[in-house]
Amino acid sequence: MVDLTGALTTVPARKWNPNYVAVTAPLGAVMIASIIFAMFVGLYGFDPLKVFTFIVEGGFGSGFAWQDTLSRAAPLILVGLAVAIPAQAGMVIIGGEGALVLGGLAAAVITLPFIGAPPLPMQLMMILAGCIVGAIWFGLVGLLRQWRGLNETITGLLLVYIGLAIFNQLVEGVLRDPASLDKPSTHPIDASYMLPTIPGTYIHIGLLIATFMALIAFVVIRFTKWGFALRVVGGSERVARMIGLRVNRWIIGAAAAGGAMAGLAGAIEVAAVQGTANSSLHVGYGFSGILVAFLSRHYPLAVIPVSILIGGVQASGSLLQRRLGLPDATVLVYQGIIFVCVLLGDAMVRKLSDSGRN
Repeated sequence: MVDLTGALTTVPARKWNPNYVAVTAPLGAVMIASIIFAMFVGLYGFDPLKVFTFIVEGGFGSGFAWQDTLSRAAPLILVGLAVAIPAQAGMVIIGGEGALVLGGLAAAVITLPFIGAPPLPMQLMMILAGCIVGAIWFGLVGLLRQWRGLNETITGLLLVYIGLAIFNQLVEGVLRDPASLDKPSTHPIDASYMLPTIPGTYIHIGLLIATFMALIAFVVIRFTKWGFALRVVGGSERVARMIGLRVNRWIIGAAAAGGAMAGLAGAIEVAAVQGTANSSLHVGYGFSGILVAFLSRHYPLAVIPVSILIGGVQASGSLLQRRLGLPDATVLVYQGIIFVCVLLGDAMVRKLSDSGRN
């Protein structure tokens, strides 16, 4: 019997020189998931070949499709990092959705007292507010893990629902704009504070910010003493304590760094797309980030292409609905099947590896 729980709560080996298994296991999982998904749509009377053709076309078939895909990839990169960074310290935190919406809420309200101020300081303030709130939210997960012995995976997941409840209570309560009748929202930020787009495209610069953060994460984890210490903690807390590392600080710090990425994703969504905090913030980016992180094997650089792939799949949902009459959520089913196959693959690889050592 394959242990899926162990697959979810155990971080794959973090080797910076990708080996054969690290590359082929995710690819194999995607291929198997695609076969299962093809059978699924076939049972409902749809041509699987047409479905996959429209997925490719909707995500990558034109300049507009590419721009839509890359815009969706920006938050996915950040929420993928929100899982991948704590994973270096041996944690699997899957509460990105809560940190994202609270980071977005912080970004939406932080500039309201400063209407008329220059745009650049306000944009930086929104980004910083999102990072701080997200870091606090994930830092709480690390704190509970080290001081109370709570499982960070379960704690992070439960905090998602608490975060969403806080978000809804504030947006529909004291922070609600009275003018938002049908869709409760905060007061919109000043139009001049919105993040600009990349020249010649409709893609906001959040994509560049997210890519830059992935590069920074790679350099820090791979080439600095802090990254080495973090990986030592992730390999064995006992060994880390023996060589004098303050494990609690590293665990909580790694969790906070991951939360900052999720909070930054929410801030960018508000400052570049929504212009206000409302229910459009919690569309599942935080949960999609789990799939991104596991498919990329928690390598910060691999998070970038995987996010583009998942962003393209998500962008194709509306085309599948228009052309074939499939529900827009069909692509979420595809994502879910991929995730289950990734977990199964990790569990089987670990089981074979353990049996090979015995």
